[in-house]
Amino acid sequence: MQAGMELTVGQLAERSGVAVSALRFYEAEGLIHSRRTSGNQRRYARETLRRVAFIRVSQRVGIPLSVIRDALAKLPDRRTPTTEDWERLSKAWRAELDERIVTLQRLRDELTECIGCGCLSLDHCRLANPYDVLAKEGSGPRRWLCAKACDGGTCASSVEG
Repeated sequence: MQAGMELTVGQLAERSGVAVSALRFYEAEGLIHSRRTSGNQRRYARETLRRVAFIRVSQRVGIPLSVIRDALAKLPDRRTPTTEDWERLSKAWRAELDERIVTLQRLRDELTECIGCGCLSLDHCRLANPYDVLAKEGSGPRRWLCAKACDGGTCASSVEG
C-alpha cells in the first residue's frame, strides 16, 4: 500500500472523531488493523475510516463490542463492511434491539412509580414491596426478571404496590 493512501493514528482519530486511545483499543480487540512502519508507527488503510464508522454506529445503537468483533471477523480479508453487510447485520440485530427498547420503555414508565414516594428504599417500601416479600423469590430485580420471563405479564407471586 502506498504511503499516501494510508493514515497515521492521529489522522485516523481526527477524521473519525474517535480518540487515539479508543483506536488503539479497537486494534487490540481485533476490530481494526494497521501495519507498522520500519519506525514501528501505525499506518491504517483509508478504508479503516468506514470500519471505525461501522463500529461507532453499531455501538451507538447498543451492540456490544464482542458482537461487533464477531460480525467483522466474518468479513473476508478484513474488508470494510458494505451497505449490504450493514443491512444483513442490522436485520440480525433488530430483535435484540427491539427487546432492549421494550425494557427501556418499561423502565421509563415505571421508574417514577417505583420511587414516587421519595423514600428510595425499595427493599423496605410498604407500597412497592411490603415487608420485603419479593426477597423470598431470590436476589436481583424480581419484578423485572419475572416480567421478562412472563413475557411482560404479571407473575402470580408478585406483589403489586
